[in-house]
Amino acid sequence: MKKIIVVDDEASISTLLEYNLSKAGYDVSVASDGLMAIKLAEADQPDLMILDLMLPGMDGLDVCRHIRQQQWVFPIIMVTAKDDEFDKVLGLELGADDYITKPFSPREVTARVKTILRRFSQSEACNLLDNDKISIGELAIYPDKYEATIRGEELELTPKEFELLVYLAKNKKRVLSRGQLLNAIWEFDFLGETRIVDVHISHLREKIEADTKKPVYIKTIRGLGYKLEAPEFELT
Repeated sequence: MKKIIVVDDEASISTLLEYNLSKAGYDVSVASDGLMAIKLAEADQPDLMILDLMLPGMDGLDVCRHIRQQQWVFPIIMVTAKDDEFDKVLGLELGADDYITKPFSPREVTARVKTILRRFSQSEACNLLDNDKISIGELAIYPDKYEATIRGEELELTPKEFELLVYLAKNKKRVLSRGQLLNAIWEFDFLGETRIVDVHISHLREKIEADTKKPVYIKTIRGLGYKLEAPEFELT
């Protein structure tokens, strides 16, 4: 049974989510503030967290930042009452994998949870590539270990960053549009909000490229999208 932590200070919302997710077959724990959420995450080692942005004391962004700094690897769905791109993008930049804007339907949340857990399962990640390892220049990806290195140094990637990197590697040298990447990695309609892709690409470049202003691995193809390829020269 997959473990899910619901973090929301509004009892009516957390109770609604707990009921519907439990009914869908998940083991659900509830936290009403950020500190409680972190303690639960450390103790329960959840498979997924649904995290409200506006929390008393330690807010959702701080919780998300702490979780990623601790390198706890599980998906995070950020929940916000604000229909504000800044909040969404900031959450994604800190390591959230998805977001939902209030008000939402329990059916929508359950569907998102199922999709993310399905894609996050390690067996799914292992099957994305035929080989146990893929090498592109000084970049090495190990889908079976859920790890990647650059110039021998291990990369600290969020789950979505890793999935995106693997997908780009699987389609090495192919130009992939933002829409293709949305459909492949997020698997549901973001209504054209391709900024999500740009944010994750930007973060991958920060971790992979020696100079983000002159990327040699992840190339932008103006007007079309992105492609991953080996550098045309030896990096020093």
